[in-house]
Amino acid sequence: MKYYSTLLSLVFMVTCSAFSQEKVVKYTVSSGENVNQIAVKFKITPYDIYQLNPDARNGVKPNTVLLIPTKTALKTEASVAKTAGNTKDIIHEVQPKETFYSIEHKYGISDEALKAANPFLEKDGVQIGQKLVIPAKGSSGKNVASSSKPAKTAAQEKYIYHDVVAKETKYSIAKQYNTTVEDLEKRNPEIISSLPVGYRITIKGTAPKTDTPAPVANAAKPAETKKAAETPKRVTTYMEYQVKPKETFYSLGRTFHITQEELTELNPSLSEGVKEGMVLKVPSGYLAPAPIIAQSQPVEKTIEKPIEKPIDKSIDNSSGGGIKILEKVKSETVSANPEVVELTKKRGQNDRKKLVLLLPFNLAKMQNDTMSAANRIKNDKFLNMTLDFYSGAMMAIDSAKTLKLPIDVAIYDSGETKTNSNVSSLIAQNKLQDAHAVIGPFYQNNAETTANTLRLYNIPVISPLSKDSANPIDNLYQTIPSNDVVRNSIFDYMRSKNGNIVAVVDKKKESVISYIKQNQKGVVFAALSETGGLDVANLKSLLIPNRMNYVVMETGNTAMIKTTIKALLDSQKSCQVQLVILEPNSTLDTDEISFESLVKLKLMFPSVTRESDEPAVLIFDKEYRLKNKVNPGTYATRGFDVTFDTMMRLVQGKTYQETADLMTTEQVDNKFQFYRKEDGGHANKGVYILYYDSDLTLKAAN
Repeated sequence: MKYYSTLLSLVFMVTCSAFSQEKVVKYTVSSGENVNQIAVKFKITPYDIYQLNPDARNGVKPNTVLLIPTKTALKTEASVAKTAGNTKDIIHEVQPKETFYSIEHKYGISDEALKAANPFLEKDGVQIGQKLVIPAKGSSGKNVASSSKPAKTAAQEKYIYHDVVAKETKYSIAKQYNTTVEDLEKRNPEIISSLPVGYRITIKGTAPKTDTPAPVANAAKPAETKKAAETPKRVTTYMEYQVKPKETFYSLGRTFHITQEELTELNPSLSEGVKEGMVLKVPSGYLAPAPIIAQSQPVEKTIEKPIEKPIDKSIDNSSGGGIKILEKVKSETVSANPEVVELTKKRGQNDRKKLVLLLPFNLAKMQNDTMSAANRIKNDKFLNMTLDFYSGAMMAIDSAKTLKLPIDVAIYDSGETKTNSNVSSLIAQNKLQDAHAVIGPFYQNNAETTANTLRLYNIPVISPLSKDSANPIDNLYQTIPSNDVVRNSIFDYMRSKNGNIVAVVDKKKESVISYIKQNQKGVVFAALSETGGLDVANLKSLLIPNRMNYVVMETGNTAMIKTTIKALLDSQKSCQVQLVILEPNSTLDTDEISFESLVKLKLMFPSVTRESDEPAVLIFDKEYRLKNKVNPGTYATRGFDVTFDTMMRLVQGKTYQETADLMTTEQVDNKFQFYRKEDGGHANKGVYILYYDSDLTLKAAN
C-alpha cells in the first residue's frame, strides 16, 4: 500500500512539474460553452486544446476541467520568425474583424508574401490574437519562411488541401489520396466526430491523379465535355463574405452548408454574434439550398434589343448550342413500380409542331413611358420576373435545338395587366390558331380567357405561374400545385408511412385548424393551456412508441416553437419523432431557433420545387451562369422547366393532352404530374416532400 502511495505521489509531482514547465492552466467549463468558444477566450486554437485533452474532441460538459496551454509557445514562435527574418519585418497581432485583405492593405503587401511568411494561415486562416510576421515591402516573404523551422518543415512535406463535398466519407478521401483515416484524423482532429460538407482537410502528399470522367449522355456539348475531362478535380477554396442585413447563423448555415460551431471556428469574432457588415471566411462553391422561408427575388437583367415583334424560332435545322437535359418520366400504370423512361431518348414520329409563348413584356407601355429602359428594368419587379422567365425559356429553346426537335417557337408580347391582355388581337390576326400548345399568359384570368377562346381549336393552354384554383376549362393546364394540393401531399406521405400524426397549432391559426379538421381525419391536436401555450405533458402522452410520430407544428410564436422543439428532442430518447411544417415559417429563420435542433428533428415540409445534384441539373446551373453571368433564379428555372417539358411532350408521338394523362415528368426544379379535375381542366399535383438530413442538406423523402 505504501508502494502505491509513493508511486502516485511521484506521478503527481512529475505531472505538476511538467505542467509548470509547459505553463498549462486548468479551466473549468461553464454551462453552454464549447471548445471553440474556450479557444477564442484564451486566444489559442481548438487543436491546442485537443492535444492536451483528447476526450474534448467528443464535446465538453459543464464542470469539466480542461488543461489550457498559455500563449508562450505562440510568442516564442513569433519571436523566432522575427529574429530569423528580415530585420525590417514587424509582428502584427490580429484584431477583431480583421481579414487577409485588410491586413495586406494596411501594410501594402501581397497575399502570397503574407502567407509565405506565415504558412499556418493556409490552414487556420486569420484568427483573433494571432501574431503574424509582416515582411518588409517588396519582400516575397520567402526569406522569412525559409529561415523559420516550422515553415521549412511544412514546405518539405508539400501539404495539399481537400474540401469535403456531399456524400464523401473519411475512408473515400483517404483512399483517394493514398493515405489512412488515422492520418487524416491526426492532421485534422476536428473531423474525428463528424465530417462537415465544405470543411477543408489538410492532406500530406501530392495531388491525386484525376481520372477522365465519363461524359454524361445528353449533358453537354462535345467541346465542353472535352474541356471538363482535361480539367483536374478542382479543390474548392474559402472565400470572404460580407454579412448582409438581417442575416443570422441559421441563414448563413443554410447558405454555405455549415454549422454554427464550424462557422464560429472559422471566424472567432462570431462569438459575439452575427453583425451586419462583418467579413467572414466561408466555404466557396455552394449555392443556397431550397428556402424554407420564401422564394428568392427575381434577378435583374438587361436587354440588348427589346422585343419589337414576334420572335419565330425554327428548331429542327439548327445544331444549336444549348444543353441537353435528361428528363425522367414515370408512366402512370397500375404497376407498383412504374417504368422510368427518358423522353429525350424515346420520341415518336412527329410532324412539325408549333409552340407559342405569351410573355408580358408590355413594350407598347414602355415606348410611351418617359422612364428609361434601364430604370424600368431596375424598378419593375413584374418585368424582372418576365425577363427571368424568358431567359430560362431561351435556355430550353437552345436545348431543343441541340436535340434537333421538330418544333417552331413563336414568342409574342401578351401586353398584360391584371384585367386584360392583347391576346384577342393576336387571335384575330390568326397568330395562335395553328399552335399545338400555348404557354401563358401569366395572370390567371388572362390564361382562362385565352383557354376559353382556343377551346374550339382544342389547343392546350399552359398556365405557367398562377397558384389560383382555375375555373373548369378542359384545355387549361395549371402547372403550379394549389395550396390544398401541397398540404394534402404531406399528409398523404405521412399516412403512407403508417405514421401517428399529432398537430401543435396556435389558436390564431384558425384556417389551419379548420383545414385539418375538415380534410385530415384522424389527426390528434395537442392540448393548449389557458394562456395559449403548449401543454407539454399532453403532447408527450400522444406520442406512440415503436411507431413514427409526425408532429405538425403551425405557429409563429417563438416561445411555443421552442417549447415544442425541446419536448420533441426529449421524446426522441423513447420515440421516433419528426417535426413537420405545412407552409413557410419565418420565425424558424431567426437566431432564437437552433438550426441544429431542426436538423436533429429532420424538419420536413412540402415544396413545389426540389434540390437536386443530378448531373443534368448541375449542367443547367453552370450553363445558365455562363450565359447570363448570374445564378438562375426561381422564375428563370421555372421558365426552363415549363418550356422544355412542353416541347418534350409535343414530340412523343401523342397529343399534349395524352401525355398529360399518362406521364409524370421531372425537370430541373419542378415536377409535372397532371390530373383531370372533377369539374374540368387539369391541375398539377407534382409536390416534393423535403427534409433536412444530418449532413445539413435537403433531401426528397419520396
